[in-house]
Amino acid sequence: MLHTPTSALTILPLEDALCLDQTLHCGQAFRWREISPGVHRGVAGDRAVSVWVQQGYLYVSGDDAPDAEAFWRNYFDLNTDYTAIKTTLSAHPPLKAAVDYAPGIRLLRQGAFEALISFIISQNNHIGRIGAIIERLCERWGEDLGGGAYSFPTPERLAALSLPDLAPLQAGYRDKYLLDAAVRVASGALDLTEVAALPLAEARAALMEIKGVGIKVADCALLYGFYRAEVCPMDVWMKRGMAALLPEGWPESVRPIAGIAQQYLFHYARTCPEALSGG
Repeated sequence: MLHTPTSALTILPLEDALCLDQTLHCGQAFRWREISPGVHRGVAGDRAVSVWVQQGYLYVSGDDAPDAEAFWRNYFDLNTDYTAIKTTLSAHPPLKAAVDYAPGIRLLRQGAFEALISFIISQNNHIGRIGAIIERLCERWGEDLGGGAYSFPTPERLAALSLPDLAPLQAGYRDKYLLDAAVRVASGALDLTEVAALPLAEARAALMEIKGVGIKVADCALLYGFYRAEVCPMDVWMKRGMAALLPEGWPESVRPIAGIAQQYLFHYARTCPEALSGG
């Protein structure tokens, strides 16, 4: 047994592979830490839990809400047929190699505002520092969930702050961008529910009205916060991966799930770069 629960326990059967290490620490979420081998502690929404996988089941310890099963099935995207997705991707040899390399990756379903702020903070930053800034943000203006865990602050809470208030975050020039985002969302000038329903080009344009939000940050927010699975954020590793493995772009059958395909290809390119040179 990897972990002995001390509070409410939710057990979810897995119909396909789920690798928590590859899913939680690949750069799509920043609030998870491995606290012991195979056991990860983190916060999603206002829920602080420990999670682990054992013998075909996902265990979630610490959430006693009546909707815990539905919430975590959604968060870990367990209602999506990843067997079918991987079959579609594997019809193309370069993508099959990426899927076979890390078949347990999933796209998390995170909150839209948290993803937006997190990827504003991510600009020209690395995963460790992004996580540290977000933790300081939550400790100061989130709700205390107990055990040293805090929820992500609401737009209204952040919108009430000033630039000097944000200085302890050590986020630098990004302060004015996250404050602008919070003010826009809190005031209703940017309605995230409406953004979720817009055609892709309009949704991207709406997010790019925020100070400092370019196409990459907007696409990260759309993929990770709105589950727009057709969106593929392009960073240096994806550009390298696409150039080496898919120089003509995504195959037609993959385009509706290019964001999920990107998860496999990004991890493959970043952790197995010799594959990009034929090594």
